[in-house]
Amino acid sequence: MIVKPKYWVLLLLILLGGIYPSHAASTPVDAKVLHIINRLSFGPAPGDVQRVESMGVEKYIQEQLSPDSIPEPQSLSSQLNQLDTLHLNPVELSEHGTTHLPGQKPSLEERKAANKWAKQVLDQAVQARLLEATSSQRQLQEVMVDFWYNHFNVDAAKGRVRLWAGAYEQQAIRPYALGRFRELLGATAHHPAMQFYLDNFQNRADSRPDAQGNIRGLNENYARELMELHTLGVDGGYTQQDVIALARILSGWGFSRPGQQTDNSFGFYFNSKRHDFSDKVFLGHTIKSGGETQGEEALDILAQSPATARHISYQIAQYFVSDLPPTTLVNNLTQRYLATDGNIREVLNTLFHSREFWDAKNFNAKFKTPLQFAISAVRATGMEVNNTRPISNLLQQLAMPLYRCQTPDGYKNTADVWLNPDAINRRLSFATAIANGNLPLSNIPTNMEQGDRTLQKSPSIPVDASQLTNTLGNSFSVKTQKAIASSSPQIRSVLILGSPEFMQR
Repeated sequence: MIVKPKYWVLLLLILLGGIYPSHAASTPVDAKVLHIINRLSFGPAPGDVQRVESMGVEKYIQEQLSPDSIPEPQSLSSQLNQLDTLHLNPVELSEHGTTHLPGQKPSLEERKAANKWAKQVLDQAVQARLLEATSSQRQLQEVMVDFWYNHFNVDAAKGRVRLWAGAYEQQAIRPYALGRFRELLGATAHHPAMQFYLDNFQNRADSRPDAQGNIRGLNENYARELMELHTLGVDGGYTQQDVIALARILSGWGFSRPGQQTDNSFGFYFNSKRHDFSDKVFLGHTIKSGGETQGEEALDILAQSPATARHISYQIAQYFVSDLPPTTLVNNLTQRYLATDGNIREVLNTLFHSREFWDAKNFNAKFKTPLQFAISAVRATGMEVNNTRPISNLLQQLAMPLYRCQTPDGYKNTADVWLNPDAINRRLSFATAIANGNLPLSNIPTNMEQGDRTLQKSPSIPVDASQLTNTLGNSFSVKTQKAIASSSPQIRSVLILGSPEFMQR
């Protein structure tokens, strides 16, 4: 069963004791201004609509395409600086608190300490992502971090990835979110989080028994997903022989163990003893005998492929325009990708100036994912966020916990995945709580390890409906405007955040 948007406001009115509509609210702002804010950010914060109206849509686009030119709020920088695990590399994260010798089993106390450390690391990674998404002025960068992490997904629930998911985002995703696709592809391919998640650290050319007597040899898992999900796409023209060839090419790629020296901050390690040095034929290209350079050559081939250009262009168009993006747009983005050697910024710039992007039928046509809904609701209220636990809890309830997508294809961004009655009810509950000032977002945890159980309390202040309407540009249908205007003042903010229009972007 799907909840139809036209019934959402009626449902809210019934639940909250509202009355039937009688008159409309003020005139909405320019739909193009709202459209560009909703697509290049997680939604307008107070003052954003007026700012874009003043500076112009084009200047806003170019500003967001150059995030390094945008200063961040000092409050956000201070919050991130307090997260002491955030910028540790995988080696530092793995070796923290280790006292036993290599090959020696850790004690019970050491295992408990390791689990506590892993929880702290993952909690801080989640907190950082949510703080940046809600408070950063570099909103397009935050949107692209969300996009690319799902594209190159790793699941923190799998073994060591719980330690490395945050570092993976900081080292392999964020720095390249608006750069060249080849650099992004290489960063994810080398990172221990990806090597562990898709088992390539076990990939070896020979079939030798491990310490437990299990025979381990060629592992095709990463090679297959690298082509099917990360680059060419499922219809990208590769064969099973290409999967095998790529697995052999990437044999020996992994991460450093205690005592192994590496020359990079990732902890990436190439084990030549596990590598197949022979010539390979991959996607019709002959890759001559070599070591780690064979993998780099294969990544070059994948990044430059027209199939990759089309696959990436389709996914970007689907994320920013519509669940079924127009073929003409995908074709134009594909050509731009190929002409600029996979320059993500240029592909996005082409997208944001395309006829399809500005087609009115695509305005407010994308149903928000749980993350997009939660962040947009928080941003719209203008609340100072010190405690991210309520947001994280909602994402858990809506089956979209950060860093916890189990499948390598990441979370989807289409309505068919997220639009269902139970999810709508949970969103409405969140909207009610935040509108009434009952979410402790501004409260400062006095003990980070206890989450929000010990808080410096702030008074509950309901969200002002007039200010909220102004922030959102009054982007509501006449029916929704009437429902809001004719309801009691105490529930108007709830109706706004629970409206069908607010569920869309």
